[in-house]
Amino acid sequence: MPKNSAIRSVLIIGSGPIVIGQACEFDYAGSQAARSIREEGIEVALINSNPATIMTDPINADYVYLLPLEKKSIIEILKKHQEMGKPIDAVLPTMGGQTALNLAIDCDKAGIWQKYGVKIIGVDINAIETTEDREKFRLLMIKLGAGVCNGRTARSFLEGKEIAQEIGFPLVIRPSYTLGGTGGGFVNTPEEFDKALTAGLHASPVHEVLVEQSVMGWKEYELELLRDNNGNFVIICSIENFDPMGIHTGDSITVAPAMTLPDTLYQKMRDLAIRVMAGIGQFAGGCNIQFSVNPQTDDIIVIEVNPRVSRSSALASKATGYPIAKIAAKMAIGYNLDELMNPITGTTSAFFEPAIDYVIVKVPRWNFDKFPGADRSLGLQMKSVGEAMGIGRNFQEALQKACQSLEIRRNGLGADGRELTDRDALTQSLQHPSWNRLFHIYDAFKAGMSFRTIYQLTKIDPWFLHQIEELIELEREIQQYDLDDLPPGLLRIAKQKGYADRQLAHLLSVKESKVYQYRQTHNIRRVFKCVDTCAAEFEAKTPYYYSTFNSEPPITLAEGVPVSDLPGNESIRSERPKIVVLGSGPNRIGQGIEFDYSCVHGVLAAKEAGYETIMINCNPETVSTDPDIADKLYFEPVFWEHVHAIIMHEKPVGVIVQLGGQTALKMAEKLTRYGIRIIGTSWEALDLAEDRGQFSNLLRELDIPYPKFGTVRESEGALELSRELGFPLLVRPSYVLGGQNMKIVINENELEQHVMKILQDIPDNNILLDHFLENAIEAEADAICDGEDVYIIGIMEHIEPAGIHSGDSYAVLPTFDLSENVIRQIEEHTRKIAVALRTVGLINIQFAIKNEVVYIIEANPRASRTVPFICKAYQEPYVNYATKVMLGDKKVKDFDFKPVKKGYAIKIPVFSFSKFPNVNKELGPEMKSTGEGIYFIDDLTDDFFLKVYAERNMYMSR
Repeated sequence: MPKNSAIRSVLIIGSGPIVIGQACEFDYAGSQAARSIREEGIEVALINSNPATIMTDPINADYVYLLPLEKKSIIEILKKHQEMGKPIDAVLPTMGGQTALNLAIDCDKAGIWQKYGVKIIGVDINAIETTEDREKFRLLMIKLGAGVCNGRTARSFLEGKEIAQEIGFPLVIRPSYTLGGTGGGFVNTPEEFDKALTAGLHASPVHEVLVEQSVMGWKEYELELLRDNNGNFVIICSIENFDPMGIHTGDSITVAPAMTLPDTLYQKMRDLAIRVMAGIGQFAGGCNIQFSVNPQTDDIIVIEVNPRVSRSSALASKATGYPIAKIAAKMAIGYNLDELMNPITGTTSAFFEPAIDYVIVKVPRWNFDKFPGADRSLGLQMKSVGEAMGIGRNFQEALQKACQSLEIRRNGLGADGRELTDRDALTQSLQHPSWNRLFHIYDAFKAGMSFRTIYQLTKIDPWFLHQIEELIELEREIQQYDLDDLPPGLLRIAKQKGYADRQLAHLLSVKESKVYQYRQTHNIRRVFKCVDTCAAEFEAKTPYYYSTFNSEPPITLAEGVPVSDLPGNESIRSERPKIVVLGSGPNRIGQGIEFDYSCVHGVLAAKEAGYETIMINCNPETVSTDPDIADKLYFEPVFWEHVHAIIMHEKPVGVIVQLGGQTALKMAEKLTRYGIRIIGTSWEALDLAEDRGQFSNLLRELDIPYPKFGTVRESEGALELSRELGFPLLVRPSYVLGGQNMKIVINENELEQHVMKILQDIPDNNILLDHFLENAIEAEADAICDGEDVYIIGIMEHIEPAGIHSGDSYAVLPTFDLSENVIRQIEEHTRKIAVALRTVGLINIQFAIKNEVVYIIEANPRASRTVPFICKAYQEPYVNYATKVMLGDKKVKDFDFKPVKKGYAIKIPVFSFSKFPNVNKELGPEMKSTGEGIYFIDDLTDDFFLKVYAERNMYMSR
């Protein structure tokens, strides 16, 4: 049926601040859904409390409500729209993860939707309750003839003990109505069980847990489906977990399409998925089903069903090019699959199943280093904070590219001299998976551990293990040669398997540049293939590319021919002036969704300025990697070799690095060295701000106060310097984001220990020692500068004292108790520093205020974590303005700034400590928050502000 004409306005519920288990994949889903519904002439209202997202931007919705995700906020919105004469007709709760669903269910139970005449679309509440209530779900699966684990739901401790006795160990505990595996786990003994059962009952909001048999070590698969109102189904994508059952899918390495699934089993799984979907409810929309397969018998059991878009939906969308959230939103307002167009081809129906002629590998990104003492083992509770995805023509190439995208100081999977060789440590790691088990499988093969032993320890499918073993065999063959006598065919094979030039340089004991030159001489160069959803059967209209190497050498081509002329290349270069925007890679603590927000606005501003825009990023969860955003998307690692190849092919006017966080900034020096123009602030200015010696000289010349400091490279020098500066000292490495390895020390013993730790983690790095200003107030300013004029977009005051990382602080915009004298100093210092650094674009400066004197802590001439927050609070598109300044399209004085200043906006840090119960929850100079919320107050008598202000010293540590 066509669109439901009774729906004139839709409320979309977002997912709130980023937490482990619910990240920016829902920003992507919500943004896509909002655009999709507005295309149909329907008004969109949107509620979300996360200021860092594109989803909460005015470009996406007609009405944006940055309010807490609570029933009273929903009532406030529904009332307001009725009073405006534009009542909300329908609510779409499937785009905001578990948070949105739980809120929609709470409102349904309270009769709110019924009272205001709002229809729930895109989901069936009964279907949600069936899938979330473990016992109902289990009974329905049995009724539908689908295999499930043997188990029952416990509503009390006593009932749980009885079920355990009945089934026998090992067991799994799964709390109802939780996300990211919260409270779940495997138990092997009665002692473990008592503790896990208590934790599970507490974790479940309805205090129910499913106690069931363990299928640890079985294979795990997922199917991503769409279903319309007529009961038509399409399977978008099959996903196989590299890791067997026992690790949460969000923490598993996943591969699409499934590599080891025989067609007979796939068809059986497909039929089962459709039967289960039909049996759960008659809703239209996206659905994700997880299966487990016994590797010995091929028995299939259904583990879980998510009748909504999920983390896997974002991955499946980027893997296939099929925009699941967009199509699901259209179906929610009444359309059927056969009435919709596939946006990638622009000519074929959306009622088709994507076919892909490449392989996708997703590798999660963890941040255990931020949580000393955390249990690093992986299990049913998700612990990763982000993910990277690689696209290749084969599994090995996709795997290497995913590893190159992680930003963990590795050049891919191994071949960098950082192998673990201790057999006992390897055995322990393979048997008890943590974040680095993938690397240790490689190391185990390299150390000569037998295939059989590795399989028995990991239970990873032999096909995957053989793929990694093959890489070791190839490396051994390469190491038999010098670069001069290396057969070009062998190097081509290595490149087809995803090896970076840096890895090959390590194997051949030469410089990376030598491998690059050798490749150019023999025309072993990247070509760019299109992600087209239909294995090239139909022409794709959406320019969405990945790189690979052709299987056959172009014998007739001369050295240095354009990439466009290489056989197999599908990315045709236009003659329009181009701008490349470098993305921020996988989410991690210190560099999250706020940088993706900036990248998206940078792309849109460059488009408005008349440029062809090119986005480079490897994060499948983000809006920046939606093929609808930039004119061209390269889904590639933000890794020098890949970025350089794209730039050499596209020949842009320049590259924007100041919007993609530290990931993009790290490229600035090399881009400059290679003669590639950086748009906006130069690398020299970026480097000057990072080099404390140079920067302090600049402050001295400008007569701006800063804490006494020094730079050292070893512990002996640190001890000498400490006697001159005096304790307490703030100790940190240079060129890091999110306060990585930053600590306040109060004596020589602590100082020596921390300096040694930094040198171990980041060898040959300058270490900065600053005299720490105790009990100082901390503030920060963000500004736009065109090299001459400066406009301060906002000054924020932190509620906590200096010493807690700015990302972990509650911050208030505008300031709430700084004197006019202090604010005048902040404004003067900001203007002076921005101009002295020759800033073109954005700059963030952090201050410590003591005895009415404003000291400079640091200056960052780039987009900061706080820019999206200020944009949302003051309702102005500052990143758009700053990008046009960077491009030279506009000057600061060309903008008519009209910030909406009413009351105060508070930035609320959000933590995921619940995933790490044994970790010290105190805060210090190293950032630990995973996301943020925004909260508006009218004045400083607000109860929320008073409570936070009263607790400002409570969690401070060092």
